[in-house]
Amino acid sequence: MFLRELNILNYKNIREAQLGFAEKLNCFVGLNGQGKTNILDAIYLLSFAKSAYNATDSMNITHGEDMAMVQGAYSMHNSQCTMHNEEEEILISCGIKRGQKKQFRLGKKDYKRLIDHIGLIPLVMVSPQDGALIEDGSEERRRFLDVVISQCSKTYLEQLSRYNALLKQRNTLLKQYAEQEQVPWDLFEVLEMQMVPLAEYIYKERSVFVEQFIPLFQEMYAEISGGKETVGLQYISQLSDRNLPEAYARTRQRDLILGWTSQGIHKDEIEMLLGEYPLKRVGSQGQQKTYLLAMKLAQALYLGKPILLLDDIFDKLDSERVERIVRLVNSDRFGQIFITDTDRQHLTDILRPNPEARVFHVEDGVVQCVMHNA
Repeated sequence: MFLRELNILNYKNIREAQLGFAEKLNCFVGLNGQGKTNILDAIYLLSFAKSAYNATDSMNITHGEDMAMVQGAYSMHNSQCTMHNEEEEILISCGIKRGQKKQFRLGKKDYKRLIDHIGLIPLVMVSPQDGALIEDGSEERRRFLDVVISQCSKTYLEQLSRYNALLKQRNTLLKQYAEQEQVPWDLFEVLEMQMVPLAEYIYKERSVFVEQFIPLFQEMYAEISGGKETVGLQYISQLSDRNLPEAYARTRQRDLILGWTSQGIHKDEIEMLLGEYPLKRVGSQGQQKTYLLAMKLAQALYLGKPILLLDDIFDKLDSERVERIVRLVNSDRFGQIFITDTDRQHLTDILRPNPEARVFHVEDGVVQCVMHNA
């Protein structure tokens, strides 16, 4: 599977672009703030039906314009993780108008539920914002798990959505009855009976994923670092050592005081280890960058050969690690790649074994193809 053509109209600072891509490697070069990341975000939008950066759709429309359109034509083959019937080519489009619900289409047909689109175009994005996986709370690390598994399993995505909806209802009840003498505990019990099997399913799927993911991650880290350090991941969940129905019942009074649900898979955590110690505490900037990049490349291997977006990945890495990354992304283990950088030398090293690669120069939202050997 690869993105053959991308058309952009009024998306962020890209007023208009019609781009044809190589099946393997596509590079965007230019100074900071010119629009390279915005092109990657448009590609991300077509996989996840939302921007990687802006929660509000209207924020993605070019200033002074009323609408935006992003359309991609994909050639479909060898997708190991898709949940849809494959065709030779499909067209995905997203239209955004201020004050209106966005339109998201597969071919000429609107999706009734955007959730049905997830997994059709598997994609992994590596960006400077990935640092949140280390620096921010456990919600970011749970999101990493959910994004990967959801692209492979529609059932997981639906069960997770159901669990989150029930969790929201339980939290609403906790706030509603926090200061009342009469609490309808039977309502809590009804919700909890529905939450338990969903939580158990999600816990099992996350456990299986982490077990399968760790060897891929360790392999990628070793290849980038030259085997200089050992790394690990540990999945931590309340469900590993307690009976969830009993935990819900035991903590109802406490949860009523807190105003939120203290037990369940929404409290799961991934511990990121460098050697035997927390990465956040002992890892240098270069080690943390290597760790995150290894996680994302392992994610790509796990999904098969998804589209891989690499945004400004060489910053804070020494020359040896950059050289190893270049060799990795040039291997046949990865599918179509889109990469941005301000340093043309990095791209020259990557392009050398890829005579069919395409290079685009981006300046003030204008995108021009400057190398096309296909």
